[in-house]
Amino acid sequence: MKKLNIGLQLFTLRDETAADFRGTLRKVAELGYEGVEFAGYGDIPAEEMKALLDELGLKGFSSHVSLHAMREDLQQQIDYLKTIGAQYMICPYLMPEDRPENAEGWTKLFNELQQYGAEATKQGLIFGYHNHDFEFHGQVGDENAFDAMFTQTTPEAVQVEMDVCWVQFAGQNPIEYINKYAGRLPLLHLKDFSKDEQGQMKTLELGQGSVNLPAVIEAATSAGVEWLIVEQDVCQNPPLESVANSHNWLKQNYLNQF
Repeated sequence: MKKLNIGLQLFTLRDETAADFRGTLRKVAELGYEGVEFAGYGDIPAEEMKALLDELGLKGFSSHVSLHAMREDLQQQIDYLKTIGAQYMICPYLMPEDRPENAEGWTKLFNELQQYGAEATKQGLIFGYHNHDFEFHGQVGDENAFDAMFTQTTPEAVQVEMDVCWVQFAGQNPIEYINKYAGRLPLLHLKDFSKDEQGQMKTLELGQGSVNLPAVIEAATSAGVEWLIVEQDVCQNPPLESVANSHNWLKQNYLNQF
């Protein structure tokens, strides 16, 4: 069985990086994570970020880049990622005001993402889209908006970064969706959750919630996933403690097989 790379989405540590970006990266490396997915750069110049990543032995393999940032200056975003040696540029979220209200609006958005992805590909990057739950509730013809996105864009331009937590929260089967997008799914957000009394998502450390993580990892391996990315939107413990606990779960339940 091929070993998947283990990364951390730095949004989990947003308060820590805001206070001390460089020191936080050092702690992430010390915990044993192989790479990080950025959600902002703390105003650190790209050359300096690359030197820090190299010093720490971390791969800055991916970054979440907002739709607004791509619209404002796509080339600036691409240049930063190429400088730090990243491979992936991911659209992470649609703000409520950017979410299409009908099938025509979704198709317009898909065309926009196709253009961003084509330009990223031309310059040596891989572009992808990270889901939440609302994409599964929008309808475009006979498909939900998530599936329609990948029907109406090309694999060469738009890849999948699947968040299994949100897939399950939306009432879908994560394993079925991983299998469905095998070969187009290089990045997977490995998360766990339960629901609170109001039925809202409560993200948890790995192994503490309702996601069948071993089955997810097995399916991801077969689907050609390159990176398993730990993320916890809201932590009940101090965030560095939470990401340490999740990495320990991975060591005990996955990494010890290698």
